[in-house]
Amino acid sequence: MKGELSIMKAITSLFDSDVRKEYRKCKYLFLMLVPVLLYYIIFEYGPLYGVQIAFKDYRIRDGIMGSQWVGFKHFIYLFTASPDFFRIMKNTLVLSFYHIVFGFPAPIVLALLFNEIRIEVFKRITQTISYLPHFLSWVVLSGLLITILSPTTGTVNQLLSMIGMKPIYFLGDPQYFRFTLIVSSIWKEVGWGTIIYLATIANVDPAQYEAAIVDGANRWKQTLHITLPGIIPVITIMFIFRIGAVLNAGFDQVLNMYSPNTYSVADILDTYVYRTGLTQLQYSLTAAVGLFKNIVAFGLVLLTNYVVKKLGQEGIM
Repeated sequence: MKGELSIMKAITSLFDSDVRKEYRKCKYLFLMLVPVLLYYIIFEYGPLYGVQIAFKDYRIRDGIMGSQWVGFKHFIYLFTASPDFFRIMKNTLVLSFYHIVFGFPAPIVLALLFNEIRIEVFKRITQTISYLPHFLSWVVLSGLLITILSPTTGTVNQLLSMIGMKPIYFLGDPQYFRFTLIVSSIWKEVGWGTIIYLATIANVDPAQYEAAIVDGANRWKQTLHITLPGIIPVITIMFIFRIGAVLNAGFDQVLNMYSPNTYSVADILDTYVYRTGLTQLQYSLTAAVGLFKNIVAFGLVLLTNYVVKKLGQEGIM
């Protein structure tokens, strides 16, 4: 109801002469917004037309409109008859849980550590090094990891053999595969994830630190009682977005690193959609999976936002 009122208020404000004058004054700023709006209309909202495939037996030669309407047939198959759905759902949730527990706090901790570095040159160098993996694709990084973690010629296993340990097949043994996925994902994205937290820390009022120093607070207490509370609102918003992406467990990474040996622990919803949709041409079934993911994500965002606001923090709505 509040959202509808705010929209109506925004629309009615357009009839106000003063508001229209402000819009005309900033017309070039609004003109810069046009490419962004076009992007979302073409690539985000336009494809929503194809959502109806999930409710049809889609055939390419018949097109979307000509294909037979079957209602919830594909959803019923997923939840009752699919031999793989609950296994891949479990894998997706487990990997997402690990990403949230270990991956989400990692950039926060690293940002706090960067904030404590007093030698500016060293700080910039370490930040740059931590950012670099983000700009490499998973195709490149997967090839690098396959080489480094090879059980026969890999550097890691050679070091393990030097201390008397047996070689470990990190990318082929289901026991170690998830661990390898999570660690490599954190390594790739942790530096890039610190940017928003460092920007937030920079906006914390320096007078608070000065007052804390006068009161005798050490660096740890300053971090605990000033820095962390200062970035809690941003952490909250990022956490809401991360919960909304709980069914996205890293398609690019998993696709480039998994193998039939690790399907039991690595096959997730996105790889299932890729394999079933593109190789087996079951477009309607995979569209149903995609729609299911988006509905769950939307519900989780609303639920997490509600809980966060009940706990006294700022949400996204």
